[in-house]
Amino acid sequence: MSSDVAPRDPIGVGLIGFGTIGTGVAKVLQRNAAVIEKRLGSPLRLVRIADLDTETDRGVEIGDIHFDSDARGLIADPRVDIVIELIGGYDAALKLSLEAIDAGKHVVTANKALLALHGKAIFDAATRKGVDVAFEASVGGGIPILRSLREGLVANRIQSLVGIMNGTTNYVLTEMEKTGEAFEVVLKRAQELGYAEADPTFDIEGIDAAHKLAILTAMAYGAEITFKEIPTEGISGVHPLDFEAAREFGYRIKLLGIAKAHGDDADRIEVRVHPTMVPADSLLANVDGAMNAVEVVGDAVGRTLYYGAGAGALPTASAVVADLVEIAREIQRSTSGRVAPLSYLPDALEPKPLVPLGEIVGPCFLRFTAVDRPGVLAQITGVLGEHEISIESVFQRGPHGSQGSVPILVRTRSASEAAVRSALESIDRLETVTAKTRLIRIEEGL
Repeated sequence: MSSDVAPRDPIGVGLIGFGTIGTGVAKVLQRNAAVIEKRLGSPLRLVRIADLDTETDRGVEIGDIHFDSDARGLIADPRVDIVIELIGGYDAALKLSLEAIDAGKHVVTANKALLALHGKAIFDAATRKGVDVAFEASVGGGIPILRSLREGLVANRIQSLVGIMNGTTNYVLTEMEKTGEAFEVVLKRAQELGYAEADPTFDIEGIDAAHKLAILTAMAYGAEITFKEIPTEGISGVHPLDFEAAREFGYRIKLLGIAKAHGDDADRIEVRVHPTMVPADSLLANVDGAMNAVEVVGDAVGRTLYYGAGAGALPTASAVVADLVEIAREIQRSTSGRVAPLSYLPDALEPKPLVPLGEIVGPCFLRFTAVDRPGVLAQITGVLGEHEISIESVFQRGPHGSQGSVPILVRTRSASEAAVRSALESIDRLETVTAKTRLIRIEEGL
């Protein structure tokens, strides 16, 4: 039987940024061209690439694809229907994205930093021009977490969203726990293996996770929020002793991005990034190495988990090409904006008050460093008691009977962050305490 359906015209794609992810996108488009066309109904064709480096061999057959350093020429090219922005950073990426939108081109990006800081401006511009902005690859690499929030969980009130959102920090914490080595030793190895950048600041200080959490929070709660508003703490202060304590108490340590609703209509939202002790038998506790996972709890669906490779050329390229296909389907329908970029319609997004960190209540782990002599432990626990902080368990590591410093490891019962911080300020001023106390929050119920 012959088909009367006429073949559809190719949809043209322009790629700005031909680095690791850009190379992956080109490979996926070439390798899977036939299956993509079968699913889409028309060819998805890479017609132009722009990158400042036009000399390096990326191991991809360019063929008749126009390849130069002229990003603005790419945007103006009438053959380009969709522009992919993969250059990273803020300023240049923002200018090019807005120029593409102003030219009536749809935009796909993997740039979570850009969206976390300038997302509102980009989405507003896209709404005015009637074009789409897609960004699945910006959070979780190949994990379809954004599409799940925007579409699969659209009927739910999101009660909480908690995740391991950075592969570098998860690898470092996993290795520290396994080997007992210091943070600096494991980080150096991560850099040698390519898991960490030469300048790992964005990863290890939690900034990358905060970028991602800002996007997820907007999608989960319709909140206008930038990553700068999110209380953020990295992993550089985590010590091998903390893993011993976690094991003793039945926990593992993960860098988590946490967002929770307060009130039936999420009148306020709790948003934070920090190292966290999670129950050792929980799903998130057992996500190791460079993998990512996000747990979302909805009022109707209950607990759901999204797990996979959070970075890498091909997993991230998979998400970029999925965005291309979604936009291409809308082009074929001669419409755009079928699904709001952040799940909520742009005019429904609103500023929401964040729950101050001091109001958050929960148990925590405290690592004190104090001189080893009688009465010191009673002194510390006395200050905790004055601030109405109860102790669940306590134990001490290191030599006894000397005047040297030893670690005292405490697991508290639930207390407010403000009370704990106030107590630690008093304790750290004691003459018998020889180093700043380390606090790691404990997240129950995972």
